[in-house]
Amino acid sequence: MEGPPTVGVKIPIPPEYDRPLGALGKEEDWWTEHRDWLATCGYQLRRRYQADWTPSFKPGDWPDNYEDGVSIYKPVLDATRIVNGVEQDVILKRPPARAGSEEVETFELLTSEPLAADPRNHTAPLLTVLQVPDEPEKRLLVMPLLRLFDSPKFETFGEAIAFFTQIFEGIQFMHEHRIAHRDCTHNNIMMDPTGMYSVAFHPAKQNMRRDWKGKAKPRRTRTQLRPRYFLIDFGLSRFYPQSAGDAPMDLPVQGGDKSVPEHVNCHDPCDSFAVDVYYLGNLIREEFMMRYHGFSFMRPLVEDMVARDPSKRPKMDEVVARFKEIRESVNFWKLRSRMVPRKEWRIVGFPRSLGHWYRRLGYIITRKSAIPDP
Repeated sequence: MEGPPTVGVKIPIPPEYDRPLGALGKEEDWWTEHRDWLATCGYQLRRRYQADWTPSFKPGDWPDNYEDGVSIYKPVLDATRIVNGVEQDVILKRPPARAGSEEVETFELLTSEPLAADPRNHTAPLLTVLQVPDEPEKRLLVMPLLRLFDSPKFETFGEAIAFFTQIFEGIQFMHEHRIAHRDCTHNNIMMDPTGMYSVAFHPAKQNMRRDWKGKAKPRRTRTQLRPRYFLIDFGLSRFYPQSAGDAPMDLPVQGGDKSVPEHVNCHDPCDSFAVDVYYLGNLIREEFMMRYHGFSFMRPLVEDMVARDPSKRPKMDEVVARFKEIRESVNFWKLRSRMVPRKEWRIVGFPRSLGHWYRRLGYIITRKSAIPDP
């Protein structure tokens, strides 16, 4: 029997990881290999992915501090779409070959008529699907550039309620059409930021300006803009025929939220619709109720949505109906009030509240709705 390895033995590093800091990574190689084809389709990649790219940073610098040093580690990349001379920032997604066809089919179904015309449909817009020429099993999804739903932060309870309304009806719509999202968690809910920023933000590092000349700062609030929220990433989504019933059972798949009770140390089939309900309830609990004061009006509904027993969770139709009553019960001043973080010091909270109500007075005078529905 061999003894333990000798101390100090150098373990070989796989070639794909043995690259200088800031160099193109393995995930990025695919994009550079298909750069010219994308260009013929009207999609221009950032300078980092061009053939003549020379890093602007030097050895020892931290690459993320430079525009051309921002890399990607997922099969998703930003690009500029050029159609008839008009430029548009877009996101290209390369689904895995094995499950990609199902994701593309689900995305195309949800964004086709008559489903696309339903205002309750909160599927992210699908601009087109590109067939990769040298890989017939692979296609690229092209979507407009969006932002995470909570970037920038919500300011008022009315803004949060508008978000809850849209995301509840979005999942209700999917369930109505027998589709479970199965990963409707934080990173898969986005916002259309059109008109929010006077200077474009960088698509890969969205807290920075596109020209890299400082931080990207919004010039309009949600109350002014009335944004629309979208669901993305249907890689784990599943269509269930009517024969599957109102509680379609399927083997658990772990998405971004690992806390689903029936997923923990369990390999038994579970209700996919009930999992979606849990995801939304836990999202509100963790991102709103636990981070801000004043969301007690959501507690009864959220507690039912995150019940450990999935059979005791409400269906999405019930969630929407109960939330409608909650929404109608919140008074005008509460809707206009500032969402105060639980970790905020009182010494800074008072001046922030004064500034907040100064701005809100302007919204009241100009008759901006307290709940900025699109």
